[in-house]
Amino acid sequence: MGEAARSAAGKTALVTGAARRLGRAIALALADEGCGVVVHYRRSAEAARQTAADIEARGGRAWCVQADLGVLAAAEALLPRAAELAAGPVDVLVNSAAVFPDDRVTDFGWDALAGCVVTNAMAPLVLSRALAAQGRQGSIVNLLDARMVDYDARHASYHLSKRMLLSLTRMTALEFAPSIRVNAVAPGLILPPPGQDEGYLQKLASTNPLRRWGRPEDVAAAVVFLLRSDFITGQVIYVDGGRHMRGQTYG
Repeated sequence: MGEAARSAAGKTALVTGAARRLGRAIALALADEGCGVVVHYRRSAEAARQTAADIEARGGRAWCVQADLGVLAAAEALLPRAAELAAGPVDVLVNSAAVFPDDRVTDFGWDALAGCVVTNAMAPLVLSRALAAQGRQGSIVNLLDARMVDYDARHASYHLSKRMLLSLTRMTALEFAPSIRVNAVAPGLILPPPGQDEGYLQKLASTNPLRRWGRPEDVAAAVVFLLRSDFITGQVIYVDGGRHMRGQTYG
């Protein structure tokens, strides 16, 4: 184990949305780096327990914690609860949890937009503030979306909330420096939406220059890289096969 990898040993990470999909892959990767992992979930209690069990089977430490990040009071209480479970401060925060409704700019209402903003942008900010308030060194990685530089017309309220989280990544990187580093990973074609299968990925493989899709482990590896690299802050790594270079709505 190299010096960078050893630096994670004994630290505690809170990963939101860690029961399933990308959050689970990130939680397992952090455990392999030597982090104890607080596995956050909203409704997927059984899956969260399985993630924690898999971490412990690898010789790691894990705890499960439930919170609805669509409720700001719950978000505000989450990091202190995680620290209490782990019997020590949280060193690493990965904001992976998100909601992903189908809507368009021509039809979404305030409730849909507010729901996305609270869960996808405000909750990560609240958690980031709590990490910084501990008054110690730490690192934050936000999960964005490679389509935020283009236009995801079918998920307009989600798209707007991820654009907000992009801005918050850069703003908090400045506000919380030098003790807290804040970066982001923007996945592209990695997993099909819930209810879809691999055929969904096959149909879209040609939309990126590499003409294929990635794996959750690719996203987790980018998160680990950012946590290891202690002279990087305010950056976004696109794990999308180059899709973000194809067209940029925002210049």
